[in-house]
This record gives sequence, structure tokens and C-alpha cells, in this order.
Amino acid sequence: MTRKYFGTDGIRGRVGEGNVTPDFALKLGWATGRVLGGGQGGKVLIGKDTRISGYMFESALEAGLVAAGMDIRLLGPMPTPAIAYLTRTLRGVAGIVISASHNPYEDNGLKFFSADGDKLSDEIELAIECEFDRPLQTVGPAQLGKVKRMYDARGRYIEFCKSTIPATMSFRGLKLVVDCANGATYHVAPDVFEELGARVVPIGDEPDGFNINRKVGSTSPDALMESVVREGADLGVAFDGDGDRVLMVDGGGNLIDGNRLLYIIAKSRLGQQCLRGEVVGTLMSNLGLEHALQRLGVGFVRTQVGDRYVMERLKRDDGILGGEPSGHIICRDRTSTGDGIVVALQILAVMEDTGRDLGNLAGEMQQYPQRLINIRLDGQRDILGLPEVRDAVGSAERELDEYGRVLLRLSGTEPLIRIRVEGVDEAQVDSIADRLADMVRARMAG
Repeated sequence: MTRKYFGTDGIRGRVGEGNVTPDFALKLGWATGRVLGGGQGGKVLIGKDTRISGYMFESALEAGLVAAGMDIRLLGPMPTPAIAYLTRTLRGVAGIVISASHNPYEDNGLKFFSADGDKLSDEIELAIECEFDRPLQTVGPAQLGKVKRMYDARGRYIEFCKSTIPATMSFRGLKLVVDCANGATYHVAPDVFEELGARVVPIGDEPDGFNINRKVGSTSPDALMESVVREGADLGVAFDGDGDRVLMVDGGGNLIDGNRLLYIIAKSRLGQQCLRGEVVGTLMSNLGLEHALQRLGVGFVRTQVGDRYVMERLKRDDGILGGEPSGHIICRDRTSTGDGIVVALQILAVMEDTGRDLGNLAGEMQQYPQRLINIRLDGQRDILGLPEVRDAVGSAERELDEYGRVLLRLSGTEPLIRIRVEGVDEAQVDSIADRLADMVRARMAG
């Protein structure tokens, strides 16, 4: 069966439109409680990022879950990986995150975690969708769920993050700029690094409900790059709105993306003889990462775009490390989902162990030139399925030969066609990308 409501990462869209409405959230909360509670009740944790609409969806979910007989723990604004961790440690039956991740404040969404802190399986999501289509029936008054606010969630999660590096390690002497994207990490990430000894300059740490991801964070790293240089910092760290992604900036103000962060951690784990299985990337991972890992003798495999698919492959092969260029990196030997703070700590730990700075570590991997062009969809026409589009992609791939790649795909989170071209010659990459974009626009107009 095909899922009707759930996408690759829960449910997401513009607030007030489609399935991103309070009445939908209420019914979804009820359906989730019915499926995961199984008539026996249980505890569900709810966290959110800093969007103004989070209050509305929190209340709606609360009503639906209580009507299904589920108890609730409200965590308030917390990073997505914190909800995964706390769901597992508090023995909840599920965790729900109200967030649209790196999207602007006008969007919102719902992400779900199982009792193990993993994304829900396809089977569970289908069961919830089937229950959703039934009439809502409230349990009896004596079986209604109870709601409590959890006031120590922040402290618990900070201690967990610190536990992912050696207890004796200190970052004393390091100056960091930490960009919280005016999102869920604003009251967590600076404290994590300060408690470990670093001197922290926070930016993007004043959320007002409307400024999440606005000209700050991992999707807009210019502010961090400028701040690192201006402050004379050793490096910078940028999270996205819900804290499951991270990008970094070296002391020279150069951006270090997820490809290079993944490489640094993989090489370190290999040196410690604790790298298990192949490193997992996606169709968007830079070819330079694949070649750099091959030189280390480390296997590399690609999945569809999305951390869901990266995690599925890691579990299937019992691997521990995978991720995406966006900075959504999974260290399964540390946590159950992508966690920006934990990943940043792993990089700082490598710096401390080796005595090398971030730019030096990242410089070991050659990043091949890439060009990404996003084209907004104005309808549902299957442009990518047209024979002339497929032929154009094939021709471009032959032109690039084995030292380049072409990827055309529909975004899983926005109404966009994404065109990505990479190769060793930047001028050739730009030419091919522009040619493909012009051809796609022409077919859309026709």
C-alpha cells in the first residue's frame, strides 16, 4: 500500500493548508494513540521547534492523544534528536516532533519516533493512516490520558550530548561561534559547548516565532562564516531549525559541509578500529567523498535522498556511519538518529585527539565542483519522465564520463525539481547544469 499522509520525513507543508491544520493534527494524534497504545494506554512525548504555529499543533495533538487514552509529556522547544533520545530513555511508546526542520516559519510539520528512538516503520505509518480514516471515538472518562510538562528535559539532553565524547576531554582554549538558527537548539547547544570548556559566541539564539532559519543556520551559513572571521574564532557550528543537521566553518571562514564532516568522522573511527560496515551516503553525496573513502579502503554505498533511507541501509548492514551533504549525519554508535550537536562534538573530539584544526582535517578530502539548480513546480506534470529529459541526462553523463554525475529529482519536502551536476571541471559542470535547467523549464512551459 502507498502511504497517503506520511512523506519521507513525517508530514510537512504550509500551515493551514493540506494536512498541516489543527483538525488534522488532532485526528492524527488520536489515530497514533490508537495504534501505538493498542488500547493499553502509554506515554507519548511531544517536543517542538520555535515556530509560532507550534503552540497550535501542540494543543491539537494533545487533545487527540488524550482522547485515545494516552498520557503525554510536554517537552517544549527541544531539538528533534532530543525527543528521540528522551522517548527511548523514558520508555515512551512514541515521540512526536512539531517542526518543519530547515523550512521557513510559514511551514510546519510532524515527525514521529518509535519507542526505540527510530523513525516509524512503513507498516506502523500505514496502520495509523488506516485508523485515521475511522470515526474518532473518545475513550471513557476514567481512561482519558493525563498531561504533564517535563521541566528537566533540557538538562537530561545536555548531559547525554556530553556523554558521547570521553569524560576526560575538554575544549578549553577553543573559541566557537554557535549558530542556532533561531530554532530548537537556542537554549541547548551553547551550554553543551560551554560546559565542555569552550568559549562560545552564540548567534541565531533569539527566536521570536517568526525568525527560525531566517538568514541564519545551516541553510544560510554566510552569517556564521562572517562571524567566525570577525570574532577570530577557531571554528563555527551551524544547526538547522530543529537541530538534526550541522555544518561547520573553519577558522578561515570556509564552509565545511556534510561530505567532509562524514569523511573526518569515518577516518577517525577507522583509526580507532571501530568503524563497522560501509559508510552510507545518498545520491546527493559528493563523488569526492566516495573516492576519498576508497583511498582509505572504506566501502561506500548510496541510497535515495533522505535520512530515513540512510538509516534503513545502516540497520540492514549493521553499519554505524552515514549521512547527507546537508549535514544530516547519523552516528549509530552514539545515538539513534541524526543529531547536529552530537556530530559537532565528534568533530571537536577528532581535533582534540589529533591536535589538528578543522581546515586541515577537511582538506584531506577533495570536494568536486557541484552545481545545484532548483526549479519550482507549477503543477503535477511528470517532467522527469519525459523521454527527451532522460535522453538529455544520459548525454550529460556520457560527457562527464566516470568523473562526474548528474541527478534530477523531485524534492521530498518542497515543490521543486532539483538538478545537481558534479565533475572535475567547474566550467563543464556549470554548462551542463544550465543546459539541463533550460531544457526542463522549456518542457514545463510547453
